[in-house]
Amino acid sequence: MTPSDRRYTETHEWVKIEKGLAVVGISDYAQEALGDITFVELPETDHNVEQEEECGVIESVKAASDIYAPIGGTIVEINDALDGTPEIINEDPYGEGWIFKLANYDEEQFEELLDAADYEALHEDEEDDE
Repeated sequence: MTPSDRRYTETHEWVKIEKGLAVVGISDYAQEALGDITFVELPETDHNVEQEEECGVIESVKAASDIYAPIGGTIVEINDALDGTPEIINEDPYGEGWIFKLANYDEEQFEELLDAADYEALHEDEEDDE
């Protein structure tokens, strides 16, 4: 089930506004496609990112995948727990498996992202193409 309290990108990142910050992670669909996650290269804090800018990497037993900023902003916090236990993303991609948080984010960009229904429809289209 895709949570409806956040927005999604076509590259499978999600973003949720919480306590004035934009919390970013990857979707359940993405973690499932990657398989067992073995390493997460986290972005630098105090770094300004543009929307769609590459800002990290997730490695799994199957592949490596770039993490893109779903919206522009300043990275103010990273999930240090992923350093020693990257599999948290597999276990709880929408909760404890968050990757980084943004301040000074672009609210307009947030509003333009996919809602849960549109994101789910995107998967159905991808699965139909296979």
